Amino acid sequence: MDYQEVDATREFVARLEHGGDWRAQIEAFAADEGIASAFFFGLGAVQDAELAFYDQDTKEYDSIVFEEPLEVVPAVGNVSTLDGEPFAHTHVALSRPDGTTVAGHLDSATVFAGELYLRAFDTDLVRERDPVTDLDLWNL
Repeated sequence: MDYQEVDATREFVARLEHGGDWRAQIEAFAADEGIASAFFFGLGAVQDAELAFYDQDTKEYDSIVFEEPLEVVPAVGNVSTLDGEPFAHTHVALSRPDGTTVAGHLDSATVFAGELYLRAFDTDLVRERDPVTDLDLWNL
């Protein structure tokens, strides 16, 4: 296991903008605040969502679009740098009215309501291509 100790520098609570993209708002916030690395939790609801699942055999993401209102129960992720820009690596579980859930890597979702807790770190975490998985992972 590769690891690195980090110290928290700042903590934020935020309300996401109705109609905006869930992940893009986190990335824009990180850029505005100069946050190079962080961890976050989020709750709320979305009007639609595009989720992805990484196929370990083909080493490609398969996307699924959900055109329906869904509860965010919860979203979790981290912020790091990818290609010089903040990247919000976000996983989410989404609930339907009947209680069934869909989950995966969040590509995008239109916010109905969203609340976020974000804890920034003093260390720049940078993503680089990992030759084994073909994923952009932290270079620790």
